[in-house]
Amino acid sequence: MNQAFKKYGTLLSLYLAQSIPMSFFSTVVPVIMRQEEYSLTSIGLIQLIKIPWILKFLWAPLIDHTSPQRKHYRRWILGAEIFYAMVIVFVSFFNLSTDFTTIIILVVIAFIASGTQDIATDAFAILTLKPKERSLGNSMQSGGSFLGTTIGSGVLLMAYYYIGWQALLLLLAFLVTMALMPVTFARLPLEKKDMTPKRRPKWDDGFSFFKQKGNIRHLLLLFLYNSGIIGLLALFKPFMVDQGYTTKEIGMISGIYGTAVGALFSLGGGWLIRKIKRPTALQIIFLAGFLTSLFFVWEMNGDVPLWAIYVASSMVWGTYGMASVFIYTVAMDKVRPGLEGTDFTIQIVITHMSSLFLTIGLSKFANSFGYQGMYILEAHMGIILLILSRTVFKKVVER
Repeated sequence: MNQAFKKYGTLLSLYLAQSIPMSFFSTVVPVIMRQEEYSLTSIGLIQLIKIPWILKFLWAPLIDHTSPQRKHYRRWILGAEIFYAMVIVFVSFFNLSTDFTTIIILVVIAFIASGTQDIATDAFAILTLKPKERSLGNSMQSGGSFLGTTIGSGVLLMAYYYIGWQALLLLLAFLVTMALMPVTFARLPLEKKDMTPKRRPKWDDGFSFFKQKGNIRHLLLLFLYNSGIIGLLALFKPFMVDQGYTTKEIGMISGIYGTAVGALFSLGGGWLIRKIKRPTALQIIFLAGFLTSLFFVWEMNGDVPLWAIYVASSMVWGTYGMASVFIYTVAMDKVRPGLEGTDFTIQIVITHMSSLFLTIGLSKFANSFGYQGMYILEAHMGIILLILSRTVFKKVVER
């Protein structure tokens, strides 16, 4: 079997394993909440279950410093993901209606394990991929995440309609376990040289990333990166609920169709980054986000026809797919040797953290001023990002 195929296939399966449960928990609960007439503000707050993914930079240095070679990261991956699956099985014995708080606590614990797996997987990917392979490798990362979302928020959301909570959670744990098979048995190319033992972790290993010279613009890019589309993405399913769509229809249109488009465009994003200059690629991505917000302003109000719902789903997920590959590739290029997991985690955590705060803020804004007001605000943010891509961010992404 081709060695490159082994690399990409292994990475695809790893990101698939972590994204299926996360997308399931973050999708099923908001849809059910909206059907129970919770406010948009409350739905935005449910995103706080992702807090472990924001705080994971705190234990990322420990994983780096206990992993002198790629095989050590592999052990972290397997251990964390098996624990992840076990917690999911445990969750299945609780009732979603009567044990909501307990389930949320267990999901947070599961996300701690998932975050640990993600740290190790990112470092594993950086050490496995050559610099020229990173754009396509990150397409596997983004594609795996979107395919996981397709399964978790689409297929499983529809399955929930038919088989119920407990059977679905057991199926979910089984899928997670099966996705670990490639990294368990694949024989990847040996590392070119043995790595010297790493020094003991220091308390400021993560924070020292911020002390690097010329990092201010890069950090600003990470923080603002998703601001032009995150509100459109986060409130798309609640909007469909308000339009009268059923759980099954939402699962099909957004969960399956939309995320499949995202996976396809993530592959296109990897190709785009390899073929054109990065500043130009960044401008194309921000332009796509701006045009998406304009479409939402023009078409997503009143009684929205089905064709517009599908176009909106294509645009928002397609843009997000391209954007994900780009930011992963830029982040990989900024890691320090020996702190691959820590540095990559910090950068992606910044994008997650900003997306979380923006989602909560934009949900509150939409609750006060309606979906249309939020769409208009996102369009203005898209214009700002386009301007910044031609000025402040241009040198940040140049190689």
